[in-house]
Amino acid sequence: MTEEEDTEMTYSDAGVDIAESEAATAALVDAVSDLEGTTAYAGLVDIGDRYLGLATDGVGTKLLVAEAVEDYSTVGIDCVAMNVNDLVASGVTPVAFVDYLAVDEPSERLSQQVGEGLAEGASQANMALVGGETAVMPEVIQGFDLAGTVAGLATEDELIPGTAEEGDVLVGLPSSGIHSNGLTLARKAATRDHDYTDPFPYDEDRTIGEVLLEPTRIYADLLGPLHDHDVHAAAHVTGGGWTNLRRMGEYEYDITDPFEAQDVFAFVQKEGSVSDEEMHRTFNMGTGFVVALPESEAESFASATGGSEIGRVESGASVEIRGLSLT
Repeated sequence: MTEEEDTEMTYSDAGVDIAESEAATAALVDAVSDLEGTTAYAGLVDIGDRYLGLATDGVGTKLLVAEAVEDYSTVGIDCVAMNVNDLVASGVTPVAFVDYLAVDEPSERLSQQVGEGLAEGASQANMALVGGETAVMPEVIQGFDLAGTVAGLATEDELIPGTAEEGDVLVGLPSSGIHSNGLTLARKAATRDHDYTDPFPYDEDRTIGEVLLEPTRIYADLLGPLHDHDVHAAAHVTGGGWTNLRRMGEYEYDITDPFEAQDVFAFVQKEGSVSDEEMHRTFNMGTGFVVALPESEAESFASATGGSEIGRVESGASVEIRGLSLT
């Protein structure tokens, strides 16, 4: 192994500094002086008897994997999922989705496959896909970019308050894999000594590219149980990995029984010599959605969703998981 291969990779070294990204986002929010009605995951507009919920997001550098293997069939699902899951974390039911596809040159095959993925994602979320925009911008875009915006509705009773309480039980839902976060690090780790077309070492019936492109799970099926239980807060485990739980309030989140991380995470960690802490600060590590609710409600919610009790909310200010203390 060369010195370069032995070097421990971090998300920051790969090109994404989470702290700098959060600071830039905060600066943008601060600059919009009349911004109001926001939650940790979505914007809310009071329209009378209900709230209109809005969220916007993209697919990120997972698109580069799709471009490298010329398979665009799943990234539309990712685009829908990253938006819809933010609404779900607020208790908002998605109603309609619009997309924005920017390309350096038109491609019928790319557009068709992206469109099919968007349609599949909208179907999974049980909402309407109401069109969008395709822009050809060769002087701005290299390759392509895909983003979208979702609109949803919720009554005041359906909205999740957003703040956990000490003593709450944490119920987790498994992820489908790497989802659509941390791909800048994952891509560089995966391609240190491999190509995307190489067999995946843990399942040689699939390629590395296919494993990285496994689409993000859409959690819209949780909305019924979320509305039927006394949920205090929810977290969609996205960029920032397990530190996302701190969006539910300044507590200690003691994770005693997380879901087992899929093999893709072991692969990325090994190939990139990535530390345990960096993995948990960057990736979902097998758990894609977490709900905080009273102990009396936890078993029923877990049973209704196929989830599992993974920990508790305690006094403190960290996320404790697998011997790590994330602050």
